Amino acid sequence: MKLHPAVVLLTAAVAGAAAAQSNAQDYPVKPIRVIVGLAPGGATDIVARALAQKLTDGLGQTVVIDNRAGAAGSIGSALAANAPPDGYTALIISSTYTINPSLYKKLPFDPVRDLQPVTLIASSPFLLLVHPSIAAKTPRELIALARTRQLTFASGGIGSSGHLAAELFSSMAGIELTHVPYKGAGPALIDTLGGQVNMVMSSIVSGMPYAKAGRLRALAITTRTRSAAMPELPTISESALPGYDFSSWYGLMVPTGTPRAIIARLHAETVKVLKLPDLQQRLAGEGCEPVGSTPEQLAAHIKTEMARWAKIVKSSHMQAE
Repeated sequence: MKLHPAVVLLTAAVAGAAAAQSNAQDYPVKPIRVIVGLAPGGATDIVARALAQKLTDGLGQTVVIDNRAGAAGSIGSALAANAPPDGYTALIISSTYTINPSLYKKLPFDPVRDLQPVTLIASSPFLLLVHPSIAAKTPRELIALARTRQLTFASGGIGSSGHLAAELFSSMAGIELTHVPYKGAGPALIDTLGGQVNMVMSSIVSGMPYAKAGRLRALAITTRTRSAAMPELPTISESALPGYDFSSWYGLMVPTGTPRAIIARLHAETVKVLKLPDLQQRLAGEGCEPVGSTPEQLAAHIKTEMARWAKIVKSSHMQAE
């Protein structure tokens, strides 16, 4: 008996859906690769590794971090976007994910179309750090010093969060700072520690240990409110530039086309581990506040942030190299 073509197509679709559902129920059956598009040692990497350790326990499979630094995270994002949508490749994004579309004329992926949100993991403030050889003890003193000599600042690359935070600072202060970009926040911190660069806007995650050890001097925090991790540190807004506000955030993404059931499993497990007291304590110790949003909330956040940074990049005439 010859079946009608429509029946054949319907049968195939039902079989495919059943297979996908079965795969999702068995998921995961092998290690999961989580791509971090920034260098080891930076805030995104630290948050990713803390999360991966707990997800390994929760999912019953090893969650491996794969650092693919370059182009302010775009190389890693493109790699994830082109990976099979089977739940075995994920991506940790940071604020730079929403900055790059305005900074680069052509990205090797579409940040809205090619990757799907899972959850907003955490958010954290940045620190304004200077090398101990710099005489300034406050943001106001730093601004005054910058008016008498040329100061340099390091960042994890053109368009990185640290770059944008410093550009916002210099713009509001009416000063000029010389930007020294690096391939990642880790290398930027290393050269600031060595005194090759005068200052750096670092996430509190990676910069706080050096500030507490006295190897770098923390002048202020970048958010409107003080951080519980360093409550003694004033904000830039209260101490020098009213209205200054900058923070970083971290999200989990998967390639578009990943089965909904797998996204739901990843989301549920991530939100679950973010509620674990020891992980919350670890993130809080790094100055991070766990979030655990819905995929829809992260999608809306990405859209809002992309619009915000488009205006700032345009007004600052910033260009990627």
